[in-house]
Amino acid sequence: MDTRFMKAGVFVTALGLALAPVTQIYAASPDPVAAEHGMVVTAQHLASEVGVEVLKSGGNAVDAAVAVGYALAVVYPTAGNIGGGGFMTIRLKDGKTTFLDFRERAPLAATKTMYLDDQGNIVKGRSTNGYLAVGVPGSVAGFEMAREKYGTKSREELIGPAIRFARDGFVLDQGDIASLQNGTKKLSTDPAAAAIFLKADAKPYAIGETLVQADLAATLAAISDKGSDAFYKGPIADAIVKASGAGGGVLAKADFEQYKVRELEPVKCNYRGYDIVSSPPPSSGGVIICEILNILENYPLGYLGYGSAETVHAMIEAMRYAYVDRNASLGDPDFVDNPVSKLLDKKYAKDIRDKISPYKAGVSKELTPKGFGESTETTHYSIVDDEGNAVAVTYTLNGSFGAGVVAAGTGILLNNEMDDFTSKPGVPNLYGLVQGEANAIQPKKTPLSSMSPTIISKDGKPFMVIGSPGGARIITITLEAIINVIDHGMDIQEAIDAPRIHHQWLPDRVYMEPYALSGDTMKILTEMGHNVGIDQDWTIWGQAAGILVGGKSLGEITKGGGARYNGAMDSRSGSGSARGY
Repeated sequence: MDTRFMKAGVFVTALGLALAPVTQIYAASPDPVAAEHGMVVTAQHLASEVGVEVLKSGGNAVDAAVAVGYALAVVYPTAGNIGGGGFMTIRLKDGKTTFLDFRERAPLAATKTMYLDDQGNIVKGRSTNGYLAVGVPGSVAGFEMAREKYGTKSREELIGPAIRFARDGFVLDQGDIASLQNGTKKLSTDPAAAAIFLKADAKPYAIGETLVQADLAATLAAISDKGSDAFYKGPIADAIVKASGAGGGVLAKADFEQYKVRELEPVKCNYRGYDIVSSPPPSSGGVIICEILNILENYPLGYLGYGSAETVHAMIEAMRYAYVDRNASLGDPDFVDNPVSKLLDKKYAKDIRDKISPYKAGVSKELTPKGFGESTETTHYSIVDDEGNAVAVTYTLNGSFGAGVVAAGTGILLNNEMDDFTSKPGVPNLYGLVQGEANAIQPKKTPLSSMSPTIISKDGKPFMVIGSPGGARIITITLEAIINVIDHGMDIQEAIDAPRIHHQWLPDRVYMEPYALSGDTMKILTEMGHNVGIDQDWTIWGQAAGILVGGKSLGEITKGGGARYNGAMDSRSGSGSARGY
């Protein structure tokens, strides 16, 4: 424990004020959803129901994850996808863990300067809109590898619900409509996308109307019949390549034919006796979550209290140092020698902790490394089955509705994942991240991600499944949910719903949701030198999806009186749900 913060059994603030241990007072959240046999938590209620039905029919958590992934491609078009990519963290009932990387790849014709003009300046919109922004999709290959290697059910059975939702349509609720309305402007610029997601009179859909996606149904049926070859080696790939060429993109058939899923060893660390398994590079998520937790482990966060100036100061500084490492050091492991072991080292965390003053804020520009020159529209889902297999999946189109383009006849919304590369070192991307050469564009390279599908165990048994969308904030959203459960004793729903803070090194600012910090806390932090402010531009900070095993909170688990599975979908979600049986 860091004793610099303790004196005579009370807490000494940066202003010299002695405070007793903080009594926690939380805002009301609904109770988590309780179940005994299985739990599925996703950003769209129909997809959650699909997952539960797979579990009820004897499928395992991987089967349910595949079925949910395909279903979300239909019922959650803002982020659900087969035109994007993502990550899957798996913990099997015997304790074995693995990680599938089915993230998008840069096309063979991609170049380091493809988003710059003749003067070397970034051309606004080139890496986010239209076909030049599209990376080679990986979701179909990822789902099929997961099903074949770790699932138990047939492809036809798992993809069937998605085909039915696309062919017959599904009724739009308020959350669905809000999501579609946010994309109206972008989708209206592409004729094929507008034909699907806008009505014949170019007006948006309304609550209670039915969205039918006939072309997507045909695409999914082809995948059901012929597997991933239908997507990567047949007419679907041909249609996307043709549309890319016509739209100024550089995708080629060889990009699809050469796509391969990577199975990697997950990142592993331990926080206060809890074993954490999360995403390795090309994701920064698991590494940086573990680095931050290692730094924070010696601070008495539970004693200091949720939202106190001291807790927040420690979190900000840990985030500041870790995001320097994220943005400067990490990249695709096939192209970059990632210093993972160093960043996960507890001694390295201690070295950082020793540099953190308990009295004043750090200065980000002083941490700029030598040689240094993701979106709310990702989605995450968490699943646990009756046998204890657990799966965490985060996948994405990057920005809302991706690049906003659909190759005619396919029904597939395509990603704008190329923006996650460093278009120019030192220049912020879509999410304000300032990154370095390790993440520069190269053919067949995967852009660095923040996606953090995470599974936590305790004493060899599953404890928590967690993850979130949120671009660069995925890491801190997931981190704070973990801390809220383990350090602050919140139940899983409270932990996910609690207001959030975020710092990502540059810009040197503490972002916060409304009501995240009291006026007194903000005053203390400001006097310490922190630039703290409510983020008015980023109104929704992810839609986390979590499961806690053995009780709804750590206190209930300790007493041994809770439900086996406790699911929570972020209250920020418009249409998501936790479903169990």
